[in-house]
Amino acid sequence: MTQHPDYRSRAVLLAHAQHSMSFYHPRCIDPSGGMYHFFKDDGSVYDAHQRHLVSSTRFVFTYAMAYRHFGEASHLQGLKHALQFLREVHRDTEYGGYTWLLNWKDGQREVLDGTQHAYGQAFVLLAYAHAAMAGLDEARPWIAEAFELLERSFWDAEAGLYADEASRDWRQRASYRGQNANMHACEAMLAAYRATGELRYLERAYTLAHNITQRQAQRCGGLIWEHYDLHWQPDWLFNVNDPANLFRPWGYQPGHFTEWAKLLLQLEALGGAHGGALGRDLSWALPTAERLFKVAVEKGWHAEHGGLCYSIAPDLSICDADKYFWVQAESAAAAALLAERTQHPFYWDWYQRLWAYSWTHFVDHEHGAWWRILDALNRKYSDEKSPAGKVDYHTMGACYDIVAALDGKAGEAGHA
Repeated sequence: MTQHPDYRSRAVLLAHAQHSMSFYHPRCIDPSGGMYHFFKDDGSVYDAHQRHLVSSTRFVFTYAMAYRHFGEASHLQGLKHALQFLREVHRDTEYGGYTWLLNWKDGQREVLDGTQHAYGQAFVLLAYAHAAMAGLDEARPWIAEAFELLERSFWDAEAGLYADEASRDWRQRASYRGQNANMHACEAMLAAYRATGELRYLERAYTLAHNITQRQAQRCGGLIWEHYDLHWQPDWLFNVNDPANLFRPWGYQPGHFTEWAKLLLQLEALGGAHGGALGRDLSWALPTAERLFKVAVEKGWHAEHGGLCYSIAPDLSICDADKYFWVQAESAAAAALLAERTQHPFYWDWYQRLWAYSWTHFVDHEHGAWWRILDALNRKYSDEKSPAGKVDYHTMGACYDIVAALDGKAGEAGHA
């Protein structure tokens, strides 16, 4: 029988973040440069050479946050190691931007996929902001540099949102538009604002949040659809035959509903419900966060076996009953922020339910970190715990976000 700790205990949450970090550190560090990105359940590396921009940037985040919360010198060294690889290997000195996927062997860099993604560039900005907040001052000018790259290369001024994709040499631009890159750009802008205090980042976070969760949602039944065409009209069929696509899945995503709920409350806390220093009305943030969260848990929860399912169809029926680690973690963080903000027991009830499910089915109590995907019956598909893109940024990040909320510092979530 699973023993459940007090999930509202600051000490329990930080200990869990440390336990997850111990799965990666120090085994993830490649002495020749950067981090290994592919791990089996027991922590063994099954691909020592491929390096994905999303993992490389998220390792900067996880090491920065571990150092800020626990103060271990080895975490600072890991942060410097991860940051150096992002700056010196992923950065594309030939065309600008950052390489999406590369091979790293014997100190040599081979580009496997040079496509420029706004999603990846957003995580570059996030990484630099967190490196700066962890005390690495050399990263401070890179925050502005990363922001200006996003603005120059992807900003669609008419839509007030970022476009998604370009070829490595920037000559070809995809017509696809997506909310996911904009959601993580919003997250990155909040981090950049915390790191610098520059209002332009908070203003950009506001614009992204408002345009996705208000204007675009109005085009999609009041909820957030993932995919759009060149003119930001919903594309209801994009990836309909590829529902498990890693970055562009078909369907409404309960995990993105709750992730947006969390970001809206963080934005509100930083900007003030009635604008504050931002000077913008944010009275819509809380009711939007509540609506998104309630739809996610009421339509996405698996009634028989528990857990939030991956995707729901336009008619709000479950269309992909798999359970992903990040969906549970982000939803628990959103529940905590909503509970602290509203003091309503509904959110604490869901917080407890999400943690109890995750603690029972997702957390690897022996080796550390969380399993990646479970099926409808809560069974693992493989022994690949952490392929490229995971690194438990969501799970450790959720712990830090919840601790900040419990400390009454939702606006500083992710900020020690």
